[in-house]
Amino acid sequence: MQLLTPEFYRLRLIALSAAAATLVCAPRAAAQEDLQALYESLQAPFNLQLGGRPPWNTVNVTIHHVAGGIYQIRGEGGNIGMSVGEDGIILIDDQFAPLTEKIMAAIRSVSDAPIRFLINTHVHDDHVGGNVFFAERGAMILAHERVRLRMMEGIRGNPPLAREAWPVLTFNDPITLHFNGEDVRVFPVPPAHTDGDSYVHFTGTNVLHLGDVFRTTSYPNIDVGNGGTYQGTVDALQIAIDLAGPDTLLIPGHGAVSTREAAIELRDLAIEVHRRVAEHLQQGMTYEEIIAAKPTADLDERWGPRLDRLLPGIYLDLTQ
Repeated sequence: MQLLTPEFYRLRLIALSAAAATLVCAPRAAAQEDLQALYESLQAPFNLQLGGRPPWNTVNVTIHHVAGGIYQIRGEGGNIGMSVGEDGIILIDDQFAPLTEKIMAAIRSVSDAPIRFLINTHVHDDHVGGNVFFAERGAMILAHERVRLRMMEGIRGNPPLAREAWPVLTFNDPITLHFNGEDVRVFPVPPAHTDGDSYVHFTGTNVLHLGDVFRTTSYPNIDVGNGGTYQGTVDALQIAIDLAGPDTLLIPGHGAVSTREAAIELRDLAIEVHRRVAEHLQQGMTYEEIIAAKPTADLDERWGPRLDRLLPGIYLDLTQ
């Protein structure tokens, strides 16, 4: 199975330069070294190391009731989902290794039940950093097949994850856990934030955990070096919108528990930014010139300064 690696995207950008004149109204030619620099600029926003995080001893890990037996745990990194009931505990993601003792304390403030399953929504370190800790305590790790493959190879220039962190059960098609009195559907979505994204649907409780495809704190985050795509992001958000009803609660990868309307808002935002970037490309602007033009200046107050995590996916969508 071919992985959409950083090298794949580097080579694709080089190939795109030959066709760009017909695709985006004859933009300026670029030397190969310029394209390499462009590739590196596309990847740079995703290469945050642990040193860019706050000191672990200052992180406050808190647990919040969502509905029924479903909880959200917040700390530093991606939101953790938790199902608690007579069958035990399901965790969804687990943040960073240095926070696992605090995370466990938050879990034990609600339940002493065994942690039976740990579902990784994707491969990023702020969602899988606690895998070894929880696996050593008996949790079975589940994830999309590409999550395991990327862990085995290492991402963002880092070495492979420890074998103990790898999922032991992987899937490419939907699976169902019959657990804590409800059907828990775990299913892959199109390559969106990464190429290994999955949703978790607690069908009885009417709660969806959407991983980092959905967030309430910033622009959509498309990690092109790990297979994320703009069109997959729009399509995956539409899947969540179609699944959710007026009373469905959505747990985002980052941000507060939300509703269907917030997913609609994020989908429409991605489409609007795509439209604006397309207009700039049609004027012959380069990637750097588009950034300098600040096409989302009127949106940044709400969605923050990190357009650089969305723009690479849009740029590749428009120029491939």
